[in-house]
Amino acid sequence: MSPEIRVATRTSPLARAQATSIARIVGELTGRPYSLVTVTSEGDRRSGPLAEMGGVGVFVAAVREAVLAGEADIAVHSLKDLPTAEADGLTLAAVPLRGDHRDALVIAQDDYPVDDPGSGEKLADPNVLVTGARVGTGSPRRAAQLRRLRPDVEVVGIRGNVGTRLSRVSSGDVDAVVVAMAGLQRLGLADRARPWDPKHVLPAPGQGALAIEANEGLAKVDPELSQALSRLNHGLTRASVTAERTLLAELEAGCSAPVGAWAHEDESGPESGLRLTAVVTSVDGLDEIRMTEIGSVRQPEQLGRALAARMLESGAGPAWWENSK
Repeated sequence: MSPEIRVATRTSPLARAQATSIARIVGELTGRPYSLVTVTSEGDRRSGPLAEMGGVGVFVAAVREAVLAGEADIAVHSLKDLPTAEADGLTLAAVPLRGDHRDALVIAQDDYPVDDPGSGEKLADPNVLVTGARVGTGSPRRAAQLRRLRPDVEVVGIRGNVGTRLSRVSSGDVDAVVVAMAGLQRLGLADRARPWDPKHVLPAPGQGALAIEANEGLAKVDPELSQALSRLNHGLTRASVTAERTLLAELEAGCSAPVGAWAHEDESGPESGLRLTAVVTSVDGLDEIRMTEIGSVRQPEQLGRALAARMLESGAGPAWWENSK
C-alpha cells in the first residue's frame, strides 16, 4: 500500500471538509501524507426526492466503490447516510467523537437581532416562525416533525448542498430552512443558525457522527493505518449510533421514513448507561409514537432492538407511516 493515505469522499464542500479533517488527524497519527479522492455520488447527480433514487445508500455507493477498487484506502461519510447493513468487503473501521447531533433552524439574518443574548433561545422555539412561514427541507423526518410542531407552516421540499439551501433563505425563496447543526459548524457557518432542542425535533439516527470505512483486510495490509483508525474510534459515540441504527433497521426504515432517534449517556442509575429516545411521526404531523429506553453502553444493539420492539407493538412500522400519508 502506498505511504500516502488516500481518502475517498464526495465532491460537496461539506463532504470534503469532513474528509480533510479526518485525513489530517490520520496523517498526524501516522506521519504520512494524505490526499483526497473525490467522487460524485448518485445523490449528487440527481435532484429528485431521495426515495425515488433508491433511498438509503445513494450518497455512499460511489465512495465505497473507490475503496473496493483500490483507488482509496479509506472512505469518510456522514454516518447518517450509511445503510444499516455493512457493505461486502468493507468494515466500519472507526466512528470518531460525535459532533453536534441537533437540527438547526436558519432564518434570514435580518429576521433576528444577532446581538440579543436571548435570540438563541427565541430561535430554538419553533414559535419564532411567523404564521404561514415557508420552511425548506428535503427530509421527510424533519418535515413531519415540523408539521407536528407548527401545522400552520408550509413545508417546501428542497435539495442541494448546505450553501445551496442557505441561499434559498437569503434570496427570500423560503423564510427558513432546517439543516444539521454539525454540518454548519464544520463549514464555519454556525453563526447562521440556532439549534433546535431534541425535545422539539429528534435528529436522524447517526446525525452529527462520521463513519470511516476501510477494506476488511486493512489490518494485515497496513497495520499502521489500521491502528491509527482504532485510536480515532470513540467508544460512547459508536455505542450511541449503533443503538440508533439498530432501531432503524428493526423498524425497517430508511431515508424516506419519518423516524428520529438519539442515544446519549445516561447517569441516572448506579452505573452509566445509554438512553435511547425515538419517534415516528405521521407525514401530516398529526400523530406520533415517541418512546425512550435505557440500556447498557456495552449492549447497544440490544437496546436498539428492545426499543424498536416496543414501538412496533404500538404500530410504529412501515404500514403506519405509509398509511398516514
